Amino acid sequence: MEQLREQLKHGAQTLGLELSEPQLALLWQYLELLQKWNKAYNLTAIRDAEGMLHKHLLDSLSIAPHIQGQRFLDVGTGPGLPGIPLAICFPEREFNLLDSNGKKTRFLLEAVRELQLSNVSVFCERIEKFSDTQGFDGVLSRAFSSLDDMAQACAPLLNQTGKLLAMKGLYPEQELSELPKHFIVEHCYSLQVPGVYEARHLLVISPG
Repeated sequence: MEQLREQLKHGAQTLGLELSEPQLALLWQYLELLQKWNKAYNLTAIRDAEGMLHKHLLDSLSIAPHIQGQRFLDVGTGPGLPGIPLAICFPEREFNLLDSNGKKTRFLLEAVRELQLSNVSVFCERIEKFSDTQGFDGVLSRAFSSLDDMAQACAPLLNQTGKLLAMKGLYPEQELSELPKHFIVEHCYSLQVPGVYEARHLLVISPG
């Protein structure tokens, strides 16, 4: 396990993140919680700690250099990805985690309590039913089946300068061609995630 902890520290540095020892300890605690709960609740198909470290934690942290703003919504967060790793990385920013799966939100509530994350709120609801009066600087998702679905469902929750932040594997050429014309792809970042050899991309989309 000590070797994995070193991989976490080195991976964060490779991504350009200067995390404190308490932050690294929280990320490790979250990984341990995820492993423990996964045995009973089947939160993720990835079972081993090394796979979770690279394909969940470091994958989530890979977008950290590219997010701007103060208030975020993580839609279809599942067991808290990318929201919880980002909340640990940015304790001064607010992260709202949304998922309609009760098992997953029960885990999230326990994780937030154990990790004492005062900047995280959890909602068990479908995106179609979720409402917010302030508007978000960014709506994040790793889970939406298509960019068109994400754009239609999430754009109303953004504030005037807010962006959609869509995490994808391969460059989604077909999905981009199906986006309504008023949506503007401001950036497409090709992400290099330590220990992950599949393609990873982050698209930053403005409603226009």
